[in-house]
Amino acid sequence: MGILDWFKNRPAQFDPNRVSAELVRGATEKAIALTNPRLQLLPSCHSRLAPAVETTIEFLRAMIEALPGARPLSTATWPTDPALRAFFVAPADIPAALGRSDNLRTLFDKFPELDEACLVLGMAFSEQKVFGMALQGEMVQRDVIQTSVSFSDHRAHICGRDEARLRRIVGVEVFDYLLGRALAEIGEDRAERQELEAKRSLIRARLRLLQQQGPGLGSMFGSPPAARSEQARLEAELLENERQLEAVGDTQSALAMELECLREVLANPERYLRISYRRLRLNAMNIVLDAQSGDAAAEVDFSVAQLTGPPPVQRAFMLARVARTELPAAQGIDFADAARYL
Repeated sequence: MGILDWFKNRPAQFDPNRVSAELVRGATEKAIALTNPRLQLLPSCHSRLAPAVETTIEFLRAMIEALPGARPLSTATWPTDPALRAFFVAPADIPAALGRSDNLRTLFDKFPELDEACLVLGMAFSEQKVFGMALQGEMVQRDVIQTSVSFSDHRAHICGRDEARLRRIVGVEVFDYLLGRALAEIGEDRAERQELEAKRSLIRARLRLLQQQGPGLGSMFGSPPAARSEQARLEAELLENERQLEAVGDTQSALAMELECLREVLANPERYLRISYRRLRLNAMNIVLDAQSGDAAAEVDFSVAQLTGPPPVQRAFMLARVARTELPAAQGIDFADAARYL
């Protein structure tokens, strides 16, 4: 596929100064296949979607190239790396986090010759105001409002054999995420149409019942004739329902709306994903200090991904290199312990 071909960086298909037609065509085909293959029935489907796909590809290229380089992630570097000390409370937390990554374990199992792999370390990131103490000249001032940051929920789902492959995988994941957002918005339109169609069927059924209770068999058994006002109300609801369905459009119109939704998402990827870079001056307690503070502190750099959702998600992350030896042994099942609960 075109998008994958770019991430594989094949010389015949990659031009650092432009996006090739082959790349755009392949990525467009992938977008259609994963969203709704029936979109190909629309005339000029590829030509209408291609400019938006090219916009997303350029967005991905810029995003991937701007990511900072992978940094060593190990218990040995924890004491000397301010970022790792900010991210992890203790060095033992690093192998514990890595051990929860099935993808990393699978990668090392698949390539036994690998001594090192690369990954995206993602973390929940929060900032909150706290009261603390600060040194003002030679005086200790209490109840000073400070900003405390915390990192938790460490995850390493995205892994690669080397940094180049890792960056390609990140690009593919973002592309698929955007297609997922388009599918979510398309699903909302489909749900609206299905709801309108179900309501139309219900109104028609109620109208038939009212009409059957009028002169004829209904009156033979003493059923009172249906009130004309009720029938008129249902007929008005049916007309309004038909108007709304007409606004939604027929099957062909629904496909056109799905294509437009997909095009809109890929033409504006920045609406759904934003990458920012943070540099904080933190002390040993992860309290943010300004440049004028004389307390011991260190600069900590990391990236922040904001997914606009819904629901909105914010995660801190960094690219990291990790040695096989940092991955703890897989935990086996303790059958003797499990038998105690039988």
